[in-house]
Formats: sequence, structure tokens, C-alpha cells
Amino acid sequence: MFDINPGLILWTILTFLAVLVILRFTAWKTLLASLTAREDSIRASLEQAESARQESLRLLEEHRRQRAEAEEQSRHIVTEGRELADHLKAEILEKAQGSARHIIEQAKEEIGREKEKALVQLRDEVAELAVLAAGKILDANLDAAKHRKLVDSAIRDLNKG
Repeated sequence: MFDINPGLILWTILTFLAVLVILRFTAWKTLLASLTAREDSIRASLEQAESARQESLRLLEEHRRQRAEAEEQSRHIVTEGRELADHLKAEILEKAQGSARHIIEQAKEEIGREKEKALVQLRDEVAELAVLAAGKILDANLDAAKHRKLVDSAIRDLNKG
């Protein structure tokens, strides 16, 4: 099957060594420089990737912090809004109650004035009726001013007693 030929092996080794020596002096520096440049390029890319990863982590943490701040501010704003609404509600309710009390007081005063007015009118009518009745009873002609004076003094005496 396979024949081992020592001469062919020797010449193959010598040729390989000769090509290796020639490459060493001609292409080795170029190949080595190319490999070194490639290695530096890969190293720089890895460093950039790591730097970008660190920056993205920093930005992510910054974003989370800002989001937490925004949530806290929104909670604070909502709380302030509720407190302000409660305060305004209480203030409006207090004003409405004060206004209602004022209206009630005015109504009571008006009722008192109307009552006084009605009492005065009733006294006048009673006085006129009393004068008419007294005039018919006495069949005397007293003038209206004297009758009024007489009735007013009688009413005052009744109020005192």
C-alpha cells in the first residue's frame, strides 16, 4: 500500500526548511506585524465594547434613578393635590355654612320686623275698634286724636302690667 521512500522524505524536509528560512527573512516580519495589528485591533474593540457596556450600565442606573425621582415627585404632587382639594372643600363648606347662618339671621330679623309691624298694625286696628265701640257706647263725639291718645295709654298700661 504505502511505500516509504527515504530520499523523498529527506528532500521534502530540506525543501520545507528552505522555504521556512526564505519566509523568515522575507515575509515573517510582515506576517508578524499583520498579526500584531490584528491583535491590537481586537484588543481595542474589546476595550471599546467593555467601555460601552460600562457606559450603558451607568446610563441604565441613571435612568432608574431619574424614574424613581419622577415617581416620587408624581406621588408628592398627587398628595399635595389631595390636600389642597380637602382644604378647599373645607373652606367652601365653611363659607357655605357661614352664608347659611347669615341668611338665617337675616330671615329672623325680617320676621321680627314683620312681627313688630303686624303688632303695631293690630294695635292700631284694636284701638280703632275700641274707639268705635266706646263711641257707640258713650254716644259721645270724641275726636280721633283724643281717642287714639286714650287707647295708646290703655295699651301701654296693659304692656306694663
